[in-house]
Amino acid sequence: MIYSKLTITIPYHKIFTLLAGLLLAQPVFASPRVEQVLDDNWKFFQGDDAKASGSSFDDSKWQPVTLPHDWSIAGPSEATNGMGGQGGFFPAGLGWYRYQLDAPADWKGKSVFLEFEGVYQHAEIFLNGTSLTSHPYGYTSFIVDLSKALKPGEKNVLAVKVDNSEQKNCRWYSGSGIYRHVRLFVTDPVHLVPYGIFVTVPKADASAASINIKAEVINEGSAATKVTVKNALFGPDGKLITSFPPAEIALASLGSGEIKVDAAVNTPPLWSPENPLLSKVVTQIYLGDKLVDEVTTPIGIRHLAWSADKGMTINGKTYKLNGGCIHHDNGVLGACAFDRAEERKIEILKASGFNAIRTAHNPPSPALLDACDRLGMLVMDEAFDCWVNGKHTKYDYHTVFKEWWQRDLDSMVRRDRNHPSVVLWSIGNEIPNIGGAMGGEFGPKLADRVRWNDPTRPVTNGILGWPYPKEAVASGAPQPTPDPKDLEKIKNYELNWNSLDIVGSNYALANHVKDHEQHPTRILVGTESPPPLGMSKEVLENSFVIGDFVWSAQDYLGEVGVGRSFYIGDPTEPPFQAKNGMPVMHGSDSLFPWRGANCGNIDLLGFQKAACHRRNVVWGTEKLSLAVKEPVPEGKTLKVVGWGWWPTFESWTWPGYEGKTLTAEIHSSYGKFRLYLNDKLIAEKGGTSAQIDLPYAPGVLKLVGVQNDKEVESRSLETVGAPTALKLSPDRSLIHADGQDLSFVTVEAVDAKGRRDPNANHEVRFTLNGSGSIAGLGNANLKSTEPYVGTRCHLYHGRALVVIRTTRQTGSLSLTAKSEGLAEAKITIEAAAHTDAKQP
Repeated sequence: MIYSKLTITIPYHKIFTLLAGLLLAQPVFASPRVEQVLDDNWKFFQGDDAKASGSSFDDSKWQPVTLPHDWSIAGPSEATNGMGGQGGFFPAGLGWYRYQLDAPADWKGKSVFLEFEGVYQHAEIFLNGTSLTSHPYGYTSFIVDLSKALKPGEKNVLAVKVDNSEQKNCRWYSGSGIYRHVRLFVTDPVHLVPYGIFVTVPKADASAASINIKAEVINEGSAATKVTVKNALFGPDGKLITSFPPAEIALASLGSGEIKVDAAVNTPPLWSPENPLLSKVVTQIYLGDKLVDEVTTPIGIRHLAWSADKGMTINGKTYKLNGGCIHHDNGVLGACAFDRAEERKIEILKASGFNAIRTAHNPPSPALLDACDRLGMLVMDEAFDCWVNGKHTKYDYHTVFKEWWQRDLDSMVRRDRNHPSVVLWSIGNEIPNIGGAMGGEFGPKLADRVRWNDPTRPVTNGILGWPYPKEAVASGAPQPTPDPKDLEKIKNYELNWNSLDIVGSNYALANHVKDHEQHPTRILVGTESPPPLGMSKEVLENSFVIGDFVWSAQDYLGEVGVGRSFYIGDPTEPPFQAKNGMPVMHGSDSLFPWRGANCGNIDLLGFQKAACHRRNVVWGTEKLSLAVKEPVPEGKTLKVVGWGWWPTFESWTWPGYEGKTLTAEIHSSYGKFRLYLNDKLIAEKGGTSAQIDLPYAPGVLKLVGVQNDKEVESRSLETVGAPTALKLSPDRSLIHADGQDLSFVTVEAVDAKGRRDPNANHEVRFTLNGSGSIAGLGNANLKSTEPYVGTRCHLYHGRALVVIRTTRQTGSLSLTAKSEGLAEAKITIEAAAHTDAKQP
């Protein structure tokens, strides 16, 4: 595809063409473009075959798979696997996918292209044996033009080679394969450019909004032509809000152009985190009276602004970003970006008190951003973990950065710039040598390239470190004269800070805050801060700090051992120190069997840890938090590794500790609180937090918030009896029979009253009847080596998770769980046609 720009601007006040534009006020007809999701009927082979790209190759013995697909998560976790500790000890390697594409004869003369939302990594795309393109970065979407190799009226074979064999190449679990959706588009040779529509909102409040639309059109035909571009805005109810004036544009053969139109809207349906109303823009291309292309773009009408005085505002209201960093994996599902899994992740994060996420350290799936748009979650969309220099892995992105950074950055920004949830672009994370000449060169370059694609959002960068001596920021004092050898480093740090709209700080936000007097207009964000609380004080007390993103919001696969706690001398634990006496780094290959990072406010399955409630009290979204610290057996020493905290549990079930001292950890936003055990007052204290020792006795431990000498709110922990049965609880019992929908089933060992036993660790076996499959299962134990693909797993703290996936066949799915010594459990999940599966 060739792009040369011709720009036509039509101010809204020149509205003599309004009547023509009102044509779009009529019902929108079916788009002439063909759009298909190519997720079904792929064949997969893990390994290499030089002939696999050919049309006549026999793939009859290959494994049938439905996308999204991650072959690494299905493999065993072993100490010798190439991903090592950084990838969670999962297998990687090389694999091939093949797909039979039936191309009707009427596709002759059409433009036919694919969108791959994400392939990890080093993808090479073949059609009928012809290599069309390659794409090294595993996290950006890319477009593949099939037109020249396609054979309309015949069967075509699409082959995708995925090479993840060069290890190590990622500091966390990457997965392997086509782990996001693939989409097919068939259009007229004159059509809208992929990612070429950009809707902006220069102004918006409750009374009025101004809407601008830019649309890029391409002519891939052999003759020059003239087209008319029409746009209309529809509200959340599907009704027309306004039509934009039509714009005419002349296109050369193999040329492209851009139109710009604008309109004013009274009392617009505003998008905000509290009320995420989504509208849509419909863009149509006409050749004379013939509609040749149409694209619908979901948008949110909202105006974003930022300043040191007001922080970040949406539609004039200031928002503090109570954020969390997340990686892209979906726990037991691996890297597979199922729409429902991405949606559930955002639902859990929002319910856990977060209003913002950072997609650390790569562009996310479109499905995740769609969920953020619908649910009102704000997003820092991040591009890279490294630039020119590598970071602890031999084959990471630095090997292709210079050749690919601009294309990958363009892909992220152009694909995601219409999402109202995206409020920040991040160009990197803890970039090595950012204080050197490389950082001084590329930091400003990347920031400027983002603005070239989107000038409406601020650019940040997660910069690690503070180049000045510590005394430089004491009480906002002037910077002391640095050592001459540090001058170059300081200059390049300043070049990076000054190239950003909002300075992102990893673990140095306090230094920047103290430095505010020297830079009063500088806006800050904590791009990464220690768990579980982050830098809440700096955020809440300063308008020039727009928010903070804790590391991390949720436990994740890979980067093993982060935040782990263990007893020194435990024979099942890797050593804390290596032979050289230095602490073992997280991600180390010596840390097997750990397979993930234990630093999240939420565990791997999506359940809140006790620390999550502590964080919410500090941030003001909850008022009481009650947990119990893990008691240390006599003669033992508990060690907590960086990014971790002393293990605490919302449990008052500690058999064997009767009469022994336990410690209750309390956090409160009330002026006073009281702690009761079995209705007996143990302690009454003022302040916001306390650790209270008390002898353990079964019963009820209750924390009460006191306001004006009245007990107004309470939290309780109750001793649970011995488990007698299993319990299955699906998050949804009615799902779509579309081959993609999921039901997340919580598995628990419960006592006679139906309460989960937090100490149960039974093995549970599962049987699924009906047209569906177990897409993944497991527990939150990051030291477990049990596979996430199978029909059995152990409980951990009395709980596990089973994920049920539908096929395209409607009907009932019956899941049965059995464990020795416990009554079995059985549930039924209905898989209905898409239009029938309406959730209550």
